Amino acid sequence: MAVEGSTITSRIKNLLRSPSIKLRRNKAGNRREDLSSKVTLEKVLGITVSGGRGLACDPRSGLVAYPAGCVVVLFNPRKHKQHHILNSSRKTITALAFSPDGKYLVTGESGHMPAVRVWDVAERSQVAELQEHKYGVACVAFSPSAKYIVSVGYQHDMIVNVWAWKKNTVVASNKVSSRVTAVSFSEDCSYFVTAGNRHIKFWYLDDSKTSKVNATVPLLGRSGLLGELRNNLFTDVACGRGKKADSTFCITSSGLLCEFSDRRLLDKWVELRTTVAHCISVSQDYIFCGCADGTVRLFNPSNLHFLSTLPRPHALGTDIASITEARSTPR
Repeated sequence: MAVEGSTITSRIKNLLRSPSIKLRRNKAGNRREDLSSKVTLEKVLGITVSGGRGLACDPRSGLVAYPAGCVVVLFNPRKHKQHHILNSSRKTITALAFSPDGKYLVTGESGHMPAVRVWDVAERSQVAELQEHKYGVACVAFSPSAKYIVSVGYQHDMIVNVWAWKKNTVVASNKVSSRVTAVSFSEDCSYFVTAGNRHIKFWYLDDSKTSKVNATVPLLGRSGLLGELRNNLFTDVACGRGKKADSTFCITSSGLLCEFSDRRLLDKWVELRTTVAHCISVSQDYIFCGCADGTVRLFNPSNLHFLSTLPRPHALGTDIASITEARSTPR
């Protein structure tokens, strides 16, 4: 029996060494290479966004960016056309943001030893890879000057980094113990604000130090004075613009719109009259708050007075021409 077994084994080995078998394998490999060069991604159906941090819009071109797994979809709503950026690491994209001029896109990802990547939007190619986080990147943002990128890790990562991305160096860093959901830069680049669970923190960036010192400097952080709202989950944050550049606006998951003064003090807040508030966007003249069921509330940044509720997205089959004006009072 032992002799028969060894004979069968030797026959199998000889068959595997056969030139015809190798030829078949090579042909199969060539077919795979041919297919990969011919097959291109035409359209992505679906989206993997967990919050405002996973959705970005370039105000100059109107291009919308959002993640779908390891792919970033660049959607042109005017032409109704998609382009795609494929993450070479195959790790899921968790956060993204455009540079102020719209030329670059920064992405964060999940998984072990995730990277912060910068992409050329026109070429859809990677131009920088920044790797300092360990467990995942919660949110990213360009500074208004596009000189720096701030990246905040997952709660277990506990790190907030400021990158001089063109030099591929971390210029300032510190620990953050709370779960962070959003980040926003001030208009003058002197500080940025992080928001999260029981967390509003102002981080001050001394450009004179970060430009001259080659080593990473400690990032100075000061907590916002939350008062009676200290137990809230702050889902999104946006620094003021224009005349309200010294103010910081944020929303809570319970449905409050809050304003912090330049002294980090919770100055005032108003109810959004919604079950959940998801995201916020601030311009010189308006505050837009994204709420439950597709509701968008519009407020005046100078006094937080309610202005309007935008029409909800229409259902399929609805006659759009019949929708004439936005509702004037919140429900």
